[in-house]
Amino acid sequence: MFVARSIAADHKDLIHDVSFDFHGRRMATCSSDQSVKVWDKGESEEWHCTASWKTHSGSVWRVTWAHPEFGQVLASCSFDRTAAVWEEIVGESNDKLRGQSHWVKRTTLVDSRTSVTDVKFAPKHMGLVLATCSADGVVRIYEAPDVMNLSQWSLQHEISCKLSCSCISWNPSSSRSHPPMIAVGSDDNSTNIGGKVQIYEYNENTRKYAKAETLVTVTDPVHDIAFAPNLGRSFHILAVANKDVRIFTLKPLRKEMSSSGGPAKFEIQTVAQFDNHNSQVWRVSWNITGTVLASSGDDGCVRLWKANYMDTWKCTGVLKGDGSPVNSALNPQSMGLLNPSAALSPLSSQNQFNGPSGGGRKL
Repeated sequence: MFVARSIAADHKDLIHDVSFDFHGRRMATCSSDQSVKVWDKGESEEWHCTASWKTHSGSVWRVTWAHPEFGQVLASCSFDRTAAVWEEIVGESNDKLRGQSHWVKRTTLVDSRTSVTDVKFAPKHMGLVLATCSADGVVRIYEAPDVMNLSQWSLQHEISCKLSCSCISWNPSSSRSHPPMIAVGSDDNSTNIGGKVQIYEYNENTRKYAKAETLVTVTDPVHDIAFAPNLGRSFHILAVANKDVRIFTLKPLRKEMSSSGGPAKFEIQTVAQFDNHNSQVWRVSWNITGTVLASSGDDGCVRLWKANYMDTWKCTGVLKGDGSPVNSALNPQSMGLLNPSAALSPLSSQNQFNGPSGGGRKL
C-alpha cells in the first residue's frame, strides 16, 4: 500500500518542518542548523537537493510555500525573532549563472520581540498575504501590495491572543459566504487555562480580525493545527494536534442566531478524538480534498484517518517512521476502529527522513 523512500537530508541538527509545494514536486525542509533546503523530484521520482542556504541566526521552526501563481516563493520563521521571505531567481541569459537558479532574501519581518513559531501564506484569493505567530502571543498579518516587488510588505493586522502562540492555520475556503478566518494554537503549559485554540474572523465593517470562537475543550498545549481544504462544504473541519488527535467541525449559525454586528458564531462539535499515539502529536496534515488526515507523533508512527459514510472517523493506516507498515495495524483496536478515543502518530525529526514516494502534503 505504501512505498517508503529514505532521503539523506544532510541537515546538521533536528529537522523541524517539511513542506511540499502546491504540485507536490518540490519540498522544503528547515532545521535547527539554521538552514533551509529545497528538494526537487526528478523524472526518476528521486528527490534531489537543489538549494541549501543559511536562513536565520537561530533554529528555523517552519517553512512554507506561496501559491505558484506568485512565483517560487518561500517563507521561514525562526527562534531569532524574525520571519523571512525568499524568492527563487533564474539566471538571465547574459548572466554567468544562466539557467541556474538561486534563492534571494526579499524581506525580513522584524516586528516580533520573541521567537516566531509559525508562518503561513493565506489562500491565494486573498492576494499575497502572510501570517506569522509568536511566543509573545501576537499574530501578525502582512501583505505585499505589489506581487512583483516582494521586498515590500506592510503589516496590516496585529491580533493579540493573550497566550503564547505555537501554530496557525488559514481557512482555505474561497466561498464568499466565508470571510477570511485563521485558527491559532497555543503551547501554553498552564493546565488551568482552557481554550488553547482560538478562531479569528475578518469583519468587513470594522476591517479588523475579531475572535469568533474559542475551543474551550482544548486544555493541553497545541503543537499543530490545520483546517481541511473545503470543496463546497457549508461547514469547516479543523484538526488539532496536542497529546492526542482531535477533529472539530465548525458549523456557522444563521445570522439571526448570532450576535448582531459581531463575528459569526459557530456550532462546534468534536467529531473525533484519538489517543493511539500514546504520546505527543506534533503534526497534522490534510490531503488536497480534505478527506484524509495524517498525523505524526512521538510514537514514531504516521497515522491516516478517514471518515466513513456514517461520518465516523477511523484509522485507515499506520506507518512507522521508516515507512514500514505497523503489524499491530491488523488489530482493529490498535487502529482506533473500536475505540473512537484512540490513535495518533509522529514523524521523528532526524537528519534523515522518510517520505511516501508520491508527491503529497507534508506530515
